[in-house]
Amino acid sequence: MQKRDFNISFLVNQSPENIFKAITNVRAWWSEDLKGNSELLNDEFIYQHGEFHYSKHKLIEVNQFTKIVWLTLDSKLTFVKKNDEWNESRLIFEITEVEDNTKLNITHVGLTPHLECYEACSKAWTHYLMNSLIPLIKTGKGQPDLKK
Repeated sequence: MQKRDFNISFLVNQSPENIFKAITNVRAWWSEDLKGNSELLNDEFIYQHGEFHYSKHKLIEVNQFTKIVWLTLDSKLTFVKKNDEWNESRLIFEITEVEDNTKLNITHVGLTPHLECYEACSKAWTHYLMNSLIPLIKTGKGQPDLKK
């Protein structure tokens, strides 16, 4: 059986530079309460959604306007038995030009259907990416979790 990591792709009528800048502005599309930095190689940041989700990420690859990779250093998902399911997983953002558009491919390596959190986490990623990151790219305004 083939391992199927969470993956989603978008074609966007924006430059690779604009897409890259939006991805690295994690506060503008995931959470205004983000702790740390999310723009440069070796930056680390923490995302927390109430008592349900804590994760600490490190940018381990940053290729300007083409690719960004986050490594999950630590996680605690309180809604599943194995709270650290995200540990050592990687989120990969790949940006490629396709004719008159730019393709954004996002893969969460390690977030697979065999994990207890897969259904909830894949729905959450789809929500944040479609309803916040893509609008941020297209209009300059995302819908991140608000600062508390």
